[in-house]
Order: sequence, then C-alpha cells, then structure tokens
Amino acid sequence: TASSDEDKTTAKKTAKPKEAKAPKESKAPKVPKEPKPRAPRKPAAGRKTQAAKSLKDSEASVLAGMERKKLDNDYRAKIGGIQTDCPEETGAEESGTNEGSSQAGLGVKKEEVDAEDFTFDEPCLKKQKTSAACMGKPTNLPSSEAQSLRNELNMNWDLIEVLSHLTCVERWVCANIIMLLREENTVPFMVRYRKDMINHMDADAVRDVQMVYEELCSLAKRTQSVVQTLKKDGVLTAELEQNLRSCRSADELDHVYSPYKKGSKLTKARRAKALGLEDAASALMNTPHTLDLRAWIKPGTEGLSSVEEVATGVEHILADMMAKDPETLTYEQAKPVQGHKTKAGPEQNKNKDIDKFQLYFDFTCNIQRIQPHQTLAINRGESLKILTVKVNIPDRVKSDFTRWCINNRWRPKTFAKEELHAIIRNAVEDSYKRLILPFLTRSYRTKLTSAAEKESIAMFVRNLRQRLLVCPVRGCVIMGVDPGFRHGCKLAILSPTSQILHTDVVYLHNSNQQREAEKLRHLMTKYSCNRVVIGNGTACRETESFFADLISRRYFHPLDVSYCITNEAGASIYSVSPEAVQEMPDLDPNLRSAVSIGRRVQDPLAELVKIDPKHIGIGTYQHDVSAGALKTALDGVVQECVSFVGVDINICSEILMRHVAGLNAGRARSITEWREQHGPFINREQLKLVKGMGPKSYQQCAGFIRINPQTLSRYQSKQSSSNQAPEVPEKPAAKKGKGKTGVNVSTSFNPLDQTCIHPESYHVAQRYSTHKHTRTLEQQPTPLAKELARTLDTTPETLKLIIDGLTQPPGFDIRQNFGQADFKRGVVSMSDLRVGAVLTGRVDNTALFGAFVDIGVGRAGLIHKSNITLDKLPVSQRRRSLALGPGERVEVRVLNVDLQRGRIGLDLIRVLQ
Repeated sequence: TASSDEDKTTAKKTAKPKEAKAPKESKAPKVPKEPKPRAPRKPAAGRKTQAAKSLKDSEASVLAGMERKKLDNDYRAKIGGIQTDCPEETGAEESGTNEGSSQAGLGVKKEEVDAEDFTFDEPCLKKQKTSAACMGKPTNLPSSEAQSLRNELNMNWDLIEVLSHLTCVERWVCANIIMLLREENTVPFMVRYRKDMINHMDADAVRDVQMVYEELCSLAKRTQSVVQTLKKDGVLTAELEQNLRSCRSADELDHVYSPYKKGSKLTKARRAKALGLEDAASALMNTPHTLDLRAWIKPGTEGLSSVEEVATGVEHILADMMAKDPETLTYEQAKPVQGHKTKAGPEQNKNKDIDKFQLYFDFTCNIQRIQPHQTLAINRGESLKILTVKVNIPDRVKSDFTRWCINNRWRPKTFAKEELHAIIRNAVEDSYKRLILPFLTRSYRTKLTSAAEKESIAMFVRNLRQRLLVCPVRGCVIMGVDPGFRHGCKLAILSPTSQILHTDVVYLHNSNQQREAEKLRHLMTKYSCNRVVIGNGTACRETESFFADLISRRYFHPLDVSYCITNEAGASIYSVSPEAVQEMPDLDPNLRSAVSIGRRVQDPLAELVKIDPKHIGIGTYQHDVSAGALKTALDGVVQECVSFVGVDINICSEILMRHVAGLNAGRARSITEWREQHGPFINREQLKLVKGMGPKSYQQCAGFIRINPQTLSRYQSKQSSSNQAPEVPEKPAAKKGKGKTGVNVSTSFNPLDQTCIHPESYHVAQRYSTHKHTRTLEQQPTPLAKELARTLDTTPETLKLIIDGLTQPPGFDIRQNFGQADFKRGVVSMSDLRVGAVLTGRVDNTALFGAFVDIGVGRAGLIHKSNITLDKLPVSQRRRSLALGPGERVEVRVLNVDLQRGRIGLDLIRVLQ
C-alpha cells in the first residue's frame, strides 16, 4: 500500500490554463427549500447565484472528456493514481510515440506535461445544443401527459428541464423525445422518419437523451422505494422526504438514505435527536439569544449530563443538517477544488500481474485531465488489490468551505454568544471531515468512472458501427480460410450469394506442400474462385506467405487471384452456437468458422449480427464497464445499422431480421414461418397478416423492409418451372389474437416498397411524382422544398426522404459509401519497414489512447492520439473525440519499429476519402 508519507503529499500548483468562454447553458431547475426547523440567514446576492447551481452543474466540472463550465481558478482538482492495463493495452500505450504517461520509469508522472490530452476547440457534438435555431417544430408535451409524467415520477424537479440541462438539448426536443419513447417508437424510426420532431439529431445523440431519461426515471422509482421503506420503518419525516425527492443522482440519494438503512449504526445525529436536542439546534440557528444550554442538562442521562455533552449533541445535529443541505452540497461540489490528487502504490504482494502496473506507480494527475482509459485502469488495479488509490483535497478547500458556512449559509439569525459560535464552528468542521469529505471523494470517483465508462462505450459504438457498415464484396466466388498448423487450414468456398459450394481441409505447413498446392489450384479452378479471405488467427502469417508465393509464381493462371486478411474474432464462438448448428447442421465446427470468415467479407453486416458484439474484437476495457450499459448500446447500434441498410424480407435470415427496428425474435420467427407457408411477400402491407404484427410493430419496421422485384422474379420463375403457385390469402379470416381483427391487404406489387419511403408517406410520394416541379426540385431541391412541402401537406424532411427514395437506383445500399476489404497479391514483413516510410493502411481498431492501423505487415501499428490532430482530419470528422474508426483508410508515416516487442509507432498524415 502507499505509505502515509505519500498520502500526505500536497498537490503542486500548476499554471492556470486559459479557458475559453463557456457556452450558455440551460438554466437548472431550482432546488425547493426544505421545511427545516431553522431558517439560516440568506446568502448575499453574489453568493446566492453560486450556491443555487444545481448538483448536476457541478458534476459537469469533473467529468473527463466532457464540456465543462468556466471554473474558478483559485482551486484546481487533481487526481492521480496507479493504473493497470491488460498486457496488450499497456503495451500499446507504451508503443507509438512514447509520450506522456507512456514513458517508462517509476518516477512520479507530473500532470503539467499532459501529452495525452486530446481536446478539440469545439466540444463534442452530442454534448452541444442541437441547433441555435429550431430546425423542426417546437412543441411541448400535452398538459395532461406532462402532468401524468410528473405524477409518475413524484420528484421535486421537472423532468424535461433537468433532462434538457443534463444533455444540453433544447426543452422542446427533450419533450418530443420523451413523448416518442413513451409511444414505444424506436431510435432508428425517430431518426429517419421523425427528424422534424427531434431537430435532426443523430442516433447516438438520441440514445444519449434516452439513456439519461431512463436513468432519471430509475432514480425516481428507487426514490419512491426508499420512501416507502422508510415509512414502513417509521423513520420518515416530511423534511427527510423532501430531501429524498430533491436528489438528482444515485450518489445523492445514497448519501441521504445511508444513515437510515437497516443494519447501519445509529448515527450521532439520530442519537442526539433521540435525546430531544433538535429543538436546541433549531434555537441556535434561529433565536440564539434565547438559548441556554444549561437548561438542557439532565443529570444521570448519558449525552445530557453536562453542558459539554449537550453542546456535542447539538454539534452532531447541525453537522448532519449541513451534510444533507442541498445548498451546502451544491456550493461545495460547484467549487472547482484544485488539489484533488490520487496517489497509488503497489500492494506488498507477489501478484504475477504487478509488472503490468509499473506504468502507473506513483502516478499523479489532475482530476480534470485524467484520461478515461487511465480511470478504468486505475479501477482495475484497485479491484485486483495490486494498487491503492487516494483522493487528496487540500486544506484550503476546507478553509473556504468553513468561511462560507460560518459567514453565510449557517450564520445565526440574531446575536449569539461566543460559546454558541464555537459550537457552529465545531459543527462545520465535523460535518466537513466526517460526512462531506467522504461524500465528495466517493462522488468524484463515481463521476470519473461514469464518464470513463461512457467514453469507452462510445468507442465501442463507433467501432461496431464502422465494422458493420463495411461495403460488401458481391458478385464473386470467395474462399474462406481458417488457418492452422497441426489441424490444418479449414476451407469453405462460397457462391456470390454466400451459399456453401465446398468445404475441405488442407495442410499447408507440413512436408507435402506441393500436393496441397495442387489441391488448392484444382478447387479454385473448378469453382472459378479468385478471392481468398484469410482469418487473422494462428498461422495467419504463414498461410498468407504460402498464398502470396503461389500468386507471385502465377500458379493459379489464368485466374487472377488475390487475398485479404480479415478479423476472425468471434468466429470460433459462433461456430458452436445454436444458431450455427441450426444453419449448418452437417458441418464440423471448424469448417463453420471458415464459412463465417468468408461471409464476413461477402456481407459483413449479415454475418456479424450473428455474433455477440462483445466478441467481434472492437474497443478496449470491455470488462471494466457496465455489462448492461454496453450490451444496450451495442444492441442499439446493431439495430440502427440493420435498419438503415434495410433488409430484403424474402431472402434475409431470421437472425438478421431480429435486429430490424420494431421486430424481435418472436416476430422474426413468425415472418419466416409465414414466408415458408405462403411464399414470398408481394408487398409491405402483407406484413400485417403475420402473427404478432400489430399496428405499432408494423409502423416501426415497415420503412426498413424492402420488397426486391428481382427476388420475386427469381421465385416466380422457380415456381412456374415446378408448376406451383404461391399461397397468398387475399381475404384472410379474422385472426385470433389480443384485440386483433381480420385485415384486408392488397396482393399487387408496389414499386415504393423497394425504397426507404415509409408507407405512411405513400400518398405524398404519389402526389409528388405528378407535381409539375418534380424534376426541378430533384435538381435544385433547396429553393422549392419548403414551398412544395406545404403544398403537399408534409414536412421538408419527409419530402427530402421521398426525393431520395425515388431518385436512388434500384438496390441502393448506403454501404456503397464505405470502404471495402483490401485485397492484395504480395506480402511485406515488419523487417522491411523503415522509419520515415509513408504507407497507406486501414484502421483495424481504436482504443481510448489511439488507433491501430493494419499496414499489411502482420502487426497493426499504433497512431497515438497525440498524433491525431485537428489539421489532419476532414472537416466532417473534427467533432469526434478520436475521429477515427475501423475501416477508414489513412496515410501514415512510420515513427519507430520495435522488432523485439513487435510494436510499430505511426504518425497520421491524412485520412483518405
């Protein structure tokens, strides 16, 4: 553990950075005053403004990576600590440019040279106001619904106002999002078809608002549970209930509730109140000139036998009141206390992982500058009992707090004797040391952890989205290779439509290489296969070299063969999953892996949705963040990507269908069964015939489902050859179900069903197609859009979507704008690299400290985030925290090559468009 001398180390002053003027924030709701027995003197006007800031205002000042308000520079918060990373992450940080905390050594790392800080001039988009001017229609919740919402929460703050303040989104947008969520609308549906109501926010921003909204609802629900528990225990008072219902965070709620939990020791304040000293405490604050402590003495009663015991009891009551007073807590948390410092030291044990933590021994860092990955690593080291962490708050914070309490908030209303002033001073000191200081320490650690988890999850989200939206490689036969040594390389040859043509095993790394090469040539010639996809697992480099050698000798002539390396993370897990067994029941699990590897290039989205996103190999620190929050975020991204790309309802798999907005496993199964019984869907309207498909489900999914005429033609030609007609019920009988009646649907094909236009807008699309300004609007949409939208009785956003749907070519895929897998014919080794060499590569993965780039040498190089600067990025990417994600092509310069450790440091030159 860290020595006591180290714990007492005070923070050194740092130069005060120039702070940009903070943007104007929405006004925080006022905290209602509590019905307390005393009424302290009101603070002066200047101080009242400071104290009236909400608790969440102060939270923003310590969250790493988030926009902060302009802070008082008298104090600065420091946090330092020992941090541990898993071997790969620690090593990755140490590679690259070896800057900042990546430098080796056991000396104390000083915060002044903060090479790891990566903050652009502009704040993160998702933390900004959505717009200075309303782009949509400002509305408010209907009064009845707003009142119902307030009654449901039963808290002392307004949900919409608090939500707007915490998310930096306008009130009217927050009100609309709450209304849409309460109507069970999905995020993809809102983002595409309700743009005017959410002010053109993207999916990530909407999910952020949704997450905060759910957190506030969860807080209100837990508060109600606590109130009921305390009422049942007979300890609930009006004052305590007001305090509980004024809480705006789980930390605040725990702070107020913890003394009353069952099993907790009776607090000093409660013991003093049980002796009847609460009236004495109230008199001390309101009418001190009438208070005589001697009148409260009761000889023989413990706690009341002397003036000193009475004074001590009054101090404990006042200390408790101060620690739970919202205005006092707000003042203390809003102060940008600078001397926050964490120090960490190794535990005195022989833990085998201790060497991984050397980077963070005696680590000290400013609490406002600590990086998210450092926070998560500190927490990991602490949980492994390898590191100890301490938050030090300098004495000047205590002095300032004491002065404010005595002179303002907790100043007696009338004249008081010196002995009574001494009681107040002692109460302030006791409250700060025993109650407020531990609360602040917990609060800072919680906020840092929460911010780090959010940043880490955001990294996962961005990486997953870009991995799923990689452009598919269509129209060619592909050979998937799962490389291996002892058990051979598993092969799977796939048709252009991902059907399995052949599977086999070849042993490329033994003495019979020539025979295996001939076998490969025979298979590739037989199936006209000229694309090879190799998984990046064991024996990848050796297998790549084998194919590269054959290609260089034109061994497959006349075929022009090329290969690519793809990430095989999760393929082994998927190969033994129930879904894989159902899809490929006759295949060996190892051969299923080869099929999965090949399909990841043919159609990455359709294949990767079969695998738990946590197993795809994206992001870092996934075991250090909330599993529930991570799963919710990643599932949301999968739903978003599948919905925005769209699915051909007649050929897509049941697994892919589950992730369409508005559908789930049950509805996807019902659609598959309907398709098997009645043949392909002729139009979207037939979805209403499917079991479990109610009006809301249909509304949410219809716009993301496509009816491809080519698929229908193939099916109809197949049916005509077998002289069978599809069974499509024209007038189905009433279906038995929960409130469902018979539905009449059309049996004719609608061309709009192959577009992104929602069925609710078909009538507008039909009127638009006959309008005289149609061609002019498609060429110059901006000038006439608003006028025509009014004429067609729709919104400009819906009209633009209709224009896009009508002008996009058949089979349009939004993934066409994303990069494809890179196929090559030769191999370059790490030993061929030279410092200063300029190369092109593709981002393979990103972490909180940089981006890993595949430059084709078998080892990914690291671009440390200090080398990802604003001037090197396209304008469209300058608002993102790290600005790079998987799949992006970049031009890089080699900074250093460490052959022994297998590490490559890169500098970003530019992002290739």
